[in-house]
Amino acid sequence: MSMLRIRLTGSEDTLRAVMNLLQSLDGIEHVEETGDLMPHMDDADSSSAGLSDVSGPKMHQVEIEIPNPSTERKVREAVEALAFDLDALVEFEQDEDE
Repeated sequence: MSMLRIRLTGSEDTLRAVMNLLQSLDGIEHVEETGDLMPHMDDADSSSAGLSDVSGPKMHQVEIEIPNPSTERKVREAVEALAFDLDALVEFEQDEDE
């Protein structure tokens, strides 16, 4: 069983749409949004606090357990197509269990 991680840059609505898509695909064992592991350096007292370029889309990470390469390919294609339609950025990373 392999673990596929998706880093998604987009709104909460975009994340919900991707999660719903993933949960609807056949062969998917587990889908979970994981916590944001990156520290944020923006400070409420900062001179840039509240600026539009600071309050852009958020990064989300989703983990998916996939049973085989065919399902992985199906997941990648579906998520890429949805991200394109929703004007979001998606990046994939795969860990294989030995």
